[in-house]
Amino acid sequence: MSNEIMQPSSKIHDLNQFSELHDILKDPRLQGATTAISVRNAASGELIYEQFGDTRVHPASVMKLLTGSAAFETLGQDHMFKTELYMDGEIRDGVLHGDLYLRGQGDPTLTKTDLIAFVSELKKKGVRVINGNVYGDDTWYDDVRLSQDLNWSDELVHTGAQVSALTLSPNNDYDAGTVIVEVNPAKKSGQAGRVSMAPTNRYMTIVNHTKTVAKDEKKHLTVERAHGSNTVIVSGTIPVGAKKTRSWTSVWEPTNYTVSLFKQTIEERGITFTATPKIERGTIPEGATLLAAKQSISLSELFIPFMKLSNNGHAEVLVKEMGRVVGGKGSWGKGLAVMDATLADMGIDTPTLLLRDGSGMSHKNLVTANEVTHLLYAIQSKSWYPAFLHSLPVAGNEERFVGGTLRSRMKGTAAEGNVRAKTGSLNGVAALSGYVETKSGETLIFSIMVNNYLSDSINEVLDKIAITLANY
Repeated sequence: MSNEIMQPSSKIHDLNQFSELHDILKDPRLQGATTAISVRNAASGELIYEQFGDTRVHPASVMKLLTGSAAFETLGQDHMFKTELYMDGEIRDGVLHGDLYLRGQGDPTLTKTDLIAFVSELKKKGVRVINGNVYGDDTWYDDVRLSQDLNWSDELVHTGAQVSALTLSPNNDYDAGTVIVEVNPAKKSGQAGRVSMAPTNRYMTIVNHTKTVAKDEKKHLTVERAHGSNTVIVSGTIPVGAKKTRSWTSVWEPTNYTVSLFKQTIEERGITFTATPKIERGTIPEGATLLAAKQSISLSELFIPFMKLSNNGHAEVLVKEMGRVVGGKGSWGKGLAVMDATLADMGIDTPTLLLRDGSGMSHKNLVTANEVTHLLYAIQSKSWYPAFLHSLPVAGNEERFVGGTLRSRMKGTAAEGNVRAKTGSLNGVAALSGYVETKSGETLIFSIMVNNYLSDSINEVLDKIAITLANY
């Protein structure tokens, strides 16, 4: 394909409508940037418009379309993750003589509620006292916690959380490997703000440098985890009477965090230890007894928070899961190899792409707009396609788990409730790729990826293109 803009060949489109796209692309915010666009007819796969369609660009979170397609194809939409509780010992007179092992198999939906359920199973078996230790078995995946190109500044926040086969989420958004830090004002100005974590835990330490200020002053808070530690430093000001502020911060070493919270939950539910137990990583020994197991929601259900909210952690877990289940090793290297081969089997020209992670956080990922639209065309024949389409954000729909990252965009236009697309955003990168139905009843597949722009935001430009397509 040439990098020249193609003239439309679809019989229902006219030159004037594509001229409108030309005008949008003259926006000064795009000057000096690379704007790659590809538009196809969803019924035929015919490429009807492109600009730099075969030029490799960074996709940001549009990468999740490739990861999600490969995961559905290899793992299946009914795939579930598992977490198991084992004991290595025996129960006598209410005392567990031996160790507990919490074994993770990648479940990003594990929450404290599940830990409570595991403790309930212990109590049903009559355990009142534990004479032993608590270990976390995370050997389902390797112990490489961060993808190879993740910026050091990103690993402190939830978008760069560490990946482990045994990890915990603070709520049903399932941001695995993170905690929620909440800041409330004190009753009087001059006092420190009230800082807490959800779930409450003893694994992380809060350093509170906040100050409550007068009601008419500004709120300005920062939450930072010190690199290589679990010390969370909260600083800034919060006015009297202000609403609480919540932010997500990643955990350093999520396996140990999960085991620590499990031990804490055991004690909270009334089971005691004969001595201070070891709380660390460990592999389940042969002959250990399975006490309880928990299965996650299905992959098709997980895709709602994954795609709607653009959850980076889910993408990286899916890469490692593909590596483990299909390739025999839960690593990024093996998972990306499986992903590459799977996309090739679906007709994608993978030698033209560079896949470095599953989420799109890497600035080394390279894809082309034409291959993205080719993929979105090819998967329409798959049995899992309805679940895939359902997981995409819907423009202008305010319901969080429907509109997702598009819930506040394109309202009051022909694109509202019509455009179903994955967003993407990194420094200097903005992307939007998905499906739109035109006024004439034709479904179009589109991919827009802008690289190297310097404006604060160019989402408005991307939205104008999608709206123009909706108005055909």
